[in-house]
Amino acid sequence: QVQLVESGGGLVQAGGSLRLSCTASGRPFSNTAMGWFRQAPGKEREFVSAINWSGTITYYTDSVKGRFTISRENAKNTVYLQMNSLKPEDTAVYYCAIGAQLTRSKEYDYWGQGTQVTVSS
Repeated sequence: QVQLVESGGGLVQAGGSLRLSCTASGRPFSNTAMGWFRQAPGKEREFVSAINWSGTITYYTDSVKGRFTISRENAKNTVYLQMNSLKPEDTAVYYCAIGAQLTRSKEYDYWGQGTQVTVSS
């Protein structure tokens, strides 16, 4: 069984930064794509960013381009989301996901439990 554990969420003022981490266990990490999604209260879960196995291809939703950076450290089975210049509208529960295909859709095989990010104005 695959397990994904997110960490790094918290409360930050607008303009601040956070770095989320997601560590996978229970399956080979190789040849997998990983994604970050978020869900704000009363809204659907939405795509934030994704990265392929080698880290050479990354996707971002338009609202975070230039502010968020996704990266991965395969030796540690970990993917990161560096979030800078945070805005109140970034407030959500952030989920990581792992799957065979790099995609902006929710078609990932396994999901983490989520970590709360709250940005105060």
